[in-house]
Amino acid sequence: ESALGLAQQQAELTGSVQPMLAALQTAQKRLAKVPQPRLAPVMRAIQHDIERLQSASTTDIPGLLIRLDELVVLVENLSMLNAVGNANRSAQNLQSKPLPTWPLIWQNKDWSGLGQRVWAELSGLVRVSRIEQPDAVMLSPEQGFFVRENLKLRLLNARLGLLSRQMSSARNDLALAERELLQFFDLNNRQGQSAKTLMKQVQSQILQTDMPRLDSSLSALATAAAGR
Repeated sequence: ESALGLAQQQAELTGSVQPMLAALQTAQKRLAKVPQPRLAPVMRAIQHDIERLQSASTTDIPGLLIRLDELVVLVENLSMLNAVGNANRSAQNLQSKPLPTWPLIWQNKDWSGLGQRVWAELSGLVRVSRIEQPDAVMLSPEQGFFVRENLKLRLLNARLGLLSRQMSSARNDLALAERELLQFFDLNNRQGQSAKTLMKQVQSQILQTDMPRLDSSLSALATAAAGR
């Protein structure tokens, strides 16, 4: 009875049913060596609890903690929606034919090159884009810093919720974190898609089930002890 109670406490701390399964199987082997009819109800209760634990679905806490750590690292490097992106323009410039310099244009009287050069200079002054998240675009750099830190804080709160087995609190923090991720960050690149996928995986793997208990075996043991 003491071994089963200790295993139940270990299972609640670790989030795994393995300590309880190991204790039940050990108790089963010990009772099998004692041929006493009054222990038959205890054997049946232990077998029932073993089958129930083997079929129980619990949250993979260690795996979720690893995914949350990866998500925090991704958030640290994600681009925000209000960031002025020059990466795409630079990539296009590298792939296209380099523009002639001003001295070469005047020297060769390359009027076509002159037009290309003027257009390139003018197009770099104005950027036209579709605004789907006005709140995100209007953020100042200082506000963007706090938005990123707040998102990381929500992920860390969800991590603490998992460690303390507060599944409901962890799910709420993740829901708020997902809303901020979609509202303020650019998810159209590879890092953004990875962060979005990780967020969905963590949310889907947090189960609302409670840790099983060994009430049947402990009750049968208490009944057998009282009948001595």
